[in-house]
Amino acid sequence: MTAPPVRPLIVLDCDSTTIQDEVIELIADAAGTRELVAEVTERAMRGELDFAESLRERVATLAGTPESVFEETYRRVRPTPGIHELVAAVHERGGRVGVVSGGFHEVLDPLAADLGIDLWRANRLEVEHGVLTGRVLGAIVDAEAKARALAEWAEAEGIPLSATMAIGDGANDLEMMALAALGVAFNAKPIVRERADVSIEDDLARAIPLLDRLG
Repeated sequence: MTAPPVRPLIVLDCDSTTIQDEVIELIADAAGTRELVAEVTERAMRGELDFAESLRERVATLAGTPESVFEETYRRVRPTPGIHELVAAVHERGGRVGVVSGGFHEVLDPLAADLGIDLWRANRLEVEHGVLTGRVLGAIVDAEAKARALAEWAEAEGIPLSATMAIGDGANDLEMMALAALGVAFNAKPIVRERADVSIEDDLARAIPLLDRLG
């Protein structure tokens, strides 16, 4: 008798993986601080800065920006080629797709709804009197938190770690990639490509054949 297909859990990073953009840079456009934010982002992704500290440094530059920036930013977000196909392929197998982000719920929430994402977790920006304060609410989603999300979601969904895949591009994705049965580097920094089980470029649909390696 043929064994039933594996029910997978696929967890993706958001910025520069699920989408082509870095959301904080789009928000920084409106705040006039994009150049500064982009420089700090790049250093953090290369593993040269502690992610939580770098995020607080970047978010501080956004103080005073109207909260209407979230809707404006979401209109500019570009889903990565192949994301719709990957989500559909996972769902066809009865699986779940999660997105865990060092970015922000204010943009990830509508994105998850539009893409059919099942599970998601991100940071939340503090807003007072209709403007950003330049602070992050609660604990920051860093590398450890990303790995923890994958583990918690797998347990909650009754999916063994042997049926999990993590896809990311930056240093803060390495812990969840190491925990998953298959760690996939996507358009990734050199340190991530070196440590990943598989490296793919440009189109997330290239991860679909990898689903057959999970078990």
